[in-house]
Amino acid sequence: MKLPFDTDAGIGTRANLGVIVLETDETLEAEFSRMMAQEGVALYHSRIPMVPEIRPETLAQMQADLPASVRLYPSSLNFDVIGYGCTSASTVIGSDKVAEAVQSVLPGVKVTDPLAAIIAAGKALGVSRFGFVTPYLPEVSAQMRQKLEDAGFAIAGFGSFEEMDDRVVARISETSISEAAKRVAREQDCDAIVISCTNLRCLRVIPEIEEATGVPVISSNQALAWHMLRLAGVDHAMPQFGKLFEQALGR
Repeated sequence: MKLPFDTDAGIGTRANLGVIVLETDETLEAEFSRMMAQEGVALYHSRIPMVPEIRPETLAQMQADLPASVRLYPSSLNFDVIGYGCTSASTVIGSDKVAEAVQSVLPGVKVTDPLAAIIAAGKALGVSRFGFVTPYLPEVSAQMRQKLEDAGFAIAGFGSFEEMDDRVVARISETSISEAAKRVAREQDCDAIVISCTNLRCLRVIPEIEEATGVPVISSNQALAWHMLRLAGVDHAMPQFGKLFEQALGR
């Protein structure tokens, strides 16, 4: 028996979004599942090869691998935004080259990454002095600090866990992250706290850090999800994920 059926517009009636996740990342998908749980928003994941050691040369290799990851998305969809989920690699490769690699497969699609999203978030919040927390080795942290300074932000305070193994980064406790952010904010006057790295588990502690410090928090995953949604025209406020999610794009 052949059964009749109708078709409709599918899941992504408001937006079709794709995010490229590192092979070693254990955190981004869980945090994105909370922030992207909105009616009519469809989120698709792809993975990209990455060795556990976070060094400039291993991060740069991903530029060549990006197009293959993009090709794994469903070809039947018209994507609104593709996000590349690696803060340190987007710093080393450069946001423009990340976009170029993605658009070599999906011409014209909007592209963002955590570095570009953090910069957009800072501008939307109207802040200029960052307290900056990373898990990276000094050479990787220094490159990101330079990129943020080039974008017009001052790094008022800085601290790093200095951990090169991404498997260990994923195990850094939420309490440790919260205490690190509050310590950096105490030691230097800042008007926002940036917590960098998609593998750091930040989302649940953002409200307590903001309450304790009195300044907004911008984390890699939170900023990336916010930027992807805003670029796709999804402007729903979700203050439970921090002050950033009360902002529109390009304030």
